[in-house]
Amino acid sequence: MEAKPYLREISLKQEGIPEPGRYPFNIPAVRELDFLEFHPDVTFFVGENGSGKSTVLEAIALALGFGPEGGTRNSRFSTADSVSPLHQHLKMVKGFARPRDHYFLRAESFFNLATYMDEVGLLGGYGDKSLHHRSHGEAFMSVLVDKLRGDGLYLLDEPEAALSPSRQMAALAAIHQLVLDQSQFIIATHSPILLAYPRAKIVLFDGTGLSEVRYEDTEHYAITRRFLNDHRRMVEKLINDDE
Repeated sequence: MEAKPYLREISLKQEGIPEPGRYPFNIPAVRELDFLEFHPDVTFFVGENGSGKSTVLEAIALALGFGPEGGTRNSRFSTADSVSPLHQHLKMVKGFARPRDHYFLRAESFFNLATYMDEVGLLGGYGDKSLHHRSHGEAFMSVLVDKLRGDGLYLLDEPEAALSPSRQMAALAAIHQLVLDQSQFIIATHSPILLAYPRAKIVLFDGTGLSEVRYEDTEHYAITRRFLNDHRRMVEKLINDDE
């Protein structure tokens, strides 16, 4: 019997929401968060900036006991008081099995996490080398390859931010190996490369709320394909429109 999913679904507790017109409850995807079921392998959150995908991922992380700036659940630090109260209003439905490993990778605060790891000296899981002594992309890949041990629940917020296209493909392969090792991922991303992972559910965050979409129906795929198929004409149009 397969252990996954570790996190089966979430929903928004409608009672007790303070001022529904205020952030983050005024975001359509949050307001319509009646029920969101996760794939046992990989669930992607996609949408424009400000659509709520990172806000919901942060809330899931906090509700699961992670710190607001990422890392393991033992990384209890914060450099800014910018956490939304959404996590206090989420109902979490977990599976029967419990993951042995956990990690929250957040691109925007990864520098702060790297500094914290240097300060506490816990670098064993990162190849015994400071994350600051590597390129940003190498540090991100070290998390996927060295730190994550499998049989885990992993939340990744825009992991492609520091990765070249070839490194994104390497990250996709690393994610797959961890999925085979009984891991579950929830990933907020803009990367059409990562989104191509075949064993996944893609959830679109937009002005109407939440909906499940096919990879080929995502804007990420459509725009990237159109650009690569006719990049000269598209660039010319963009330049001329700007002028």
